[in-house]
Amino acid sequence: MFAGYQKPWLRLDVLAGLTAAAVVIPKAMAYAVIAGLPIQAGLYVAFMPMLAYAILGSSRVLSVSSTSTLAILTAAQLALAVPDGDPARLMAAAATLALLTGAFLLLAGVLRLGFLANFISDPVLTGFKAGIGLVIVVDQLPKLLGVHIDKAGFFRDIFSILGQVPHANLPTVAVAIILLALLFGMERFWPRIPAPLGAVVLSIAAAGILGLKELGVALTGTIPAGIPVPALPDLSLLKVLWPGALGIALMSFTESIAAGRAFAREGDPRPAPNRELMALGIANLAGGCFHAFPAGGGTSQTAVNAGAGARTQLAGLVAVAVVVATLLFLAPLVGLLPLAALAAIVVVTTLPLLNPADFRAILRIRRTEFVWALVACAGVVFLGTLPGILVAVAISVLTLLYQGTHPPVYALGRKPGTEVFRPLTGAHPEDEEIPGLLILRTEGRMNFASAPQVGERMWALFREKQPRVVIFECSAVPDLEYTALQAMAAAEQKLRAAGTALWLVALNPEAFKVVERSPLGRALGHGRMFVNLAQALEAFQATRGAAARSEDRT
Repeated sequence: MFAGYQKPWLRLDVLAGLTAAAVVIPKAMAYAVIAGLPIQAGLYVAFMPMLAYAILGSSRVLSVSSTSTLAILTAAQLALAVPDGDPARLMAAAATLALLTGAFLLLAGVLRLGFLANFISDPVLTGFKAGIGLVIVVDQLPKLLGVHIDKAGFFRDIFSILGQVPHANLPTVAVAIILLALLFGMERFWPRIPAPLGAVVLSIAAAGILGLKELGVALTGTIPAGIPVPALPDLSLLKVLWPGALGIALMSFTESIAAGRAFAREGDPRPAPNRELMALGIANLAGGCFHAFPAGGGTSQTAVNAGAGARTQLAGLVAVAVVVATLLFLAPLVGLLPLAALAAIVVVTTLPLLNPADFRAILRIRRTEFVWALVACAGVVFLGTLPGILVAVAISVLTLLYQGTHPPVYALGRKPGTEVFRPLTGAHPEDEEIPGLLILRTEGRMNFASAPQVGERMWALFREKQPRVVIFECSAVPDLEYTALQAMAAAEQKLRAAGTALWLVALNPEAFKVVERSPLGRALGHGRMFVNLAQALEAFQATRGAAARSEDRT
């Protein structure tokens, strides 16, 4: 972290750390509310995890505490583990969940599984986060109204909230409206001022001066002062929590690596995926030992950190120092914070996850992936958060499998007046086809899964064109798996029986080696395998000329 540290960076790192702390602390407390935990858990998650990552992480600007996604996933797991909602047991379960999450991340780092970050596509992640955002906003509405409902699922919760509107506590509603207006106004007109901190300070002052508690406004209540003491995991909960911990570990890594890459400065080293797994794993293990819930890098707080000028993770250490000072000296004041204020911060923090522009951007480019984004969003809303993440991963993997097993297959035509060949499409109706010749191309590794689809499309084009020679242009095929090779050999025999010759062109080195060792290579010989398309066309013209001369003689 301090290798090559430059003296001018110190002022920037200190200012960035102070600015980030002003955003991280109120947001972390709000995330604790989302997770269904006592508010001090938010301060704990901004303590040890951030400290551990600042020492071990590879990103210079990533700010690690928690995120709305991780908080709602945590809430789903805690509801399973501690259905009675006992605060002490919730804290123990959350710490156990963080330890399990850390263990999975650490194991993935040891096994060098950093590539798993690519298993959730951006459109699917957009849909998943939008679903998370909807769930979080609905979950906070009762706190904004000062009412209570029994949670029974997304849509039933909405109907329950609507039924409770006539019983809303008006002072609580007034506090919520004022703070929402303040938060939106500050973000719109004074974006450099940390709006969450302003909302916290104002609401604490109002609670103390106006006596909001006596008006029926629910307050946070007593918060234990001081640094948390080490905690032991509740081993009896491991069986219940480990599936959720696995999903949380995946989201922690995915969000963290995305935020670290997005805000890396020019010239900074890119976050190293496997080192990030190790750093996040140790951060969660450290947090779990000190009563924190699962942690990860957040986009919004990282944006604040980078925007304030952070040059290294010293900014993170400064933010940790502010968190420690809050735990030691400001806990009694934080206890005056109205729950409606935290709910307002949660809502304003979460709304960017519901950005319709993200969906429109996907729709403009790829309609299919727009549908995947909607399905991922619906998975969270209809099935719940953990099933939702499984749906998101499943959609990404199925999309990858579909694309891998359905490679494009197209015929090539020649651009008039040139030797340029391109796919025959309606966009270029003037492109020329050479009589008696069909030039086919596919892309990607040919294997047992893709070969049937490629073969089906190729036979359809063959039946349409009825050529004397089929050229299979292989420059975009890096390798041929055994099953695909057998399918090509069978196709060659079938074409030969129909009076059509199969030629292979531009085989890559690996593909050429396996073809040469196979019966297909012996059947083709070097006379029907060509280095490039120009050489093959020259040979075709020669055979066509020879055929024409033979016809003339007869």
